[in-house]
Amino acid sequence: MLIALGIGPGESDLITVRGAKLLAEADKVFVPGRIAKDIVAPYADAEMLDFPMTDDEAKVRAAMERNCDTIAPIARKGTAVLGILGDPGFYSTFGRLCDVMRGKYPDIQFRVEPGISSITAIASRLNISVNSGLLVTDGSDQRCLVHLKVRAPREMMNDLRSQGYNEFHLVERMHMDGERVYRDEDMPETCDYMSVMFARRS
Repeated sequence: MLIALGIGPGESDLITVRGAKLLAEADKVFVPGRIAKDIVAPYADAEMLDFPMTDDEAKVRAAMERNCDTIAPIARKGTAVLGILGDPGFYSTFGRLCDVMRGKYPDIQFRVEPGISSITAIASRLNISVNSGLLVTDGSDQRCLVHLKVRAPREMMNDLRSQGYNEFHLVERMHMDGERVYRDEDMPETCDYMSVMFARRS
């Protein structure tokens, strides 16, 4: 099993309780560099992997393959944890690593454990409140949308479809009792106030 663990925006004590437990119990912990290694140091001795910051796709692919070759033996027989700055689901290289892992080692399972991302941490750091729509971007095309407090998900999905979105997911009562996950045509007419929709256009 490979677990991608969000290790937060910088300080070691901003790692979640679950994250600290996973780091302590892992058969091996891997990180993408010195900053991440220092963050997880109170919980585990991690091995640094090479994740080059370059636009050279050949170099990135080669590094991903090497990293998969390093992680696979541990993940195949036990638990490998890959500590990712912030949250692995937001602007991280974990998605690309997973694509390579699926191709080279399809027998290895993986999951993601969330961490505090810079997207939410900045509001706390600046002591400000965000109570309206929020655009988060790295300067690339805006293809993804996260909508909070969804009450009429099927109606919203149909509206977003007319705007060019073609992939839809909804999590109702996320990480709470009664959690339910819906996708595309399984989308319900109504749902709990504590619901989040993710939409993407290709």
